[in-house]
Amino acid sequence: MTNSVKTYLPNDVPPFGELVLLGFQHVLTMFPATIFVAALTGFHVGTVLVVSGVGTVVALTLSKWRLGTFIPLFYGSSFSYIAAYLAIVTQMTGGLPEFGVPVPDNVISTMQAGIVVTGVLNIIIGMIIRSVGKAKLDQVLPPVVTGSVAAIIGFGLAFAALDMAGANWGVALSTLLVTVLFSVYLQGKGFIGMLPVLLGAVGGCLISSVIDPGSLNMGAVGAAAWFQIPHFTFPVFSGAMVSTAIFSIAIMAIATIPESTAHLYQIGLYVDRTAEEAGREKSNLAEYVGFNLILDGIDDFLKGLTGATAGTNYGENNSLMAITRNYSGPALISAGVIAVLLGFIGKLSGLVQSVPIAVTGGLAIYLFGVVGMQGIALMQEHKVNMFVPRNLAVGAVIMVVGIGGNIGFEGGFLPISFLQGVFPNGLPAIATAAVMGIFMNAIFLIFKPSTES
Repeated sequence: MTNSVKTYLPNDVPPFGELVLLGFQHVLTMFPATIFVAALTGFHVGTVLVVSGVGTVVALTLSKWRLGTFIPLFYGSSFSYIAAYLAIVTQMTGGLPEFGVPVPDNVISTMQAGIVVTGVLNIIIGMIIRSVGKAKLDQVLPPVVTGSVAAIIGFGLAFAALDMAGANWGVALSTLLVTVLFSVYLQGKGFIGMLPVLLGAVGGCLISSVIDPGSLNMGAVGAAAWFQIPHFTFPVFSGAMVSTAIFSIAIMAIATIPESTAHLYQIGLYVDRTAEEAGREKSNLAEYVGFNLILDGIDDFLKGLTGATAGTNYGENNSLMAITRNYSGPALISAGVIAVLLGFIGKLSGLVQSVPIAVTGGLAIYLFGVVGMQGIALMQEHKVNMFVPRNLAVGAVIMVVGIGGNIGFEGGFLPISFLQGVFPNGLPAIATAAVMGIFMNAIFLIFKPSTES
């Protein structure tokens, strides 16, 4: 039985006009989160936009070339690395970055070393999965580890969000409220329901202009040129903070691997269901878990080489495709090209810089909290039994070391000095918590508790 509803499957090429409009819709969907990460952590907004577009086009092209089908995913900035970026920026500059204002090149170049290694790590893990299967990896990185790490990434940033909100609590809490209301009450209302963060930012700016006149820095927009050349930087692998950057950034792939895999399964399910309804051949995208992680790694490797934030494929764009029944790979390539072109518009960077810090704080309270809650949701989804002592132990250690260390110690570095030659500022709390969780889980794998033998 065929379905008369208009749909596009991964290899379908829409007419040119539709191709452009569908591409713009994808860009609008990824734009708020991708720009927010760049602006919050001191990366160049234009560069991040350009390389996100390039990474998306490269990943789609490689999937079509190697598999014969597009894997329809868009690669934007990942929230999983924010805590690591902010810790490095704080240690190298003496404070948090100003929203929308890039940090010095040497700081970005140091972080790039970690992003490059993240890419290599994803590629290696993708190759391993293709060889031994995902089930083996799940033993080393079970949901109690990946979920707990995802949780501490969000909750470990709680103080940073509240610190920004403290610039004007009235503006911040109002921004938080309108963003949450948009998120809840616009859900399922079509395309507009996918833009609660963007709408919340606009609402917050309007509120700020009333509560705190003059807080909007519109001078930054006027001073910015219409056309700009993206500011590319190159990674450095020497310097006091490089080892810290590599360790604290690369290890966060633990959180992005299950996220990326879940997105692949999600989009694969929708594509196959749509194909079945239309009486067409299924794509079976879920079979390409390993290759999908290799594509993630290539994307991060490109971003690390050029000065963009580490990425992940976006669930927001997956949801957009499910709503519109448009899974066209060429439409996503169109989106990548549009993102590249937007990166050359200087006024965008000026517009981002105009957002008051209190508005950013209100958005951050919600977004960082959602990241943390998604870690808990991951464990719920996989039915992690918290009445089992080994799960309690692994989760407890990760949570306390990650959250307590990131909030309680300066810059989020544990004052452990026995590796001071490699980590001069101490061990990054969140990355250390992740490694401790993996190590503890490995002990239980080797020496199985008697109740599991």
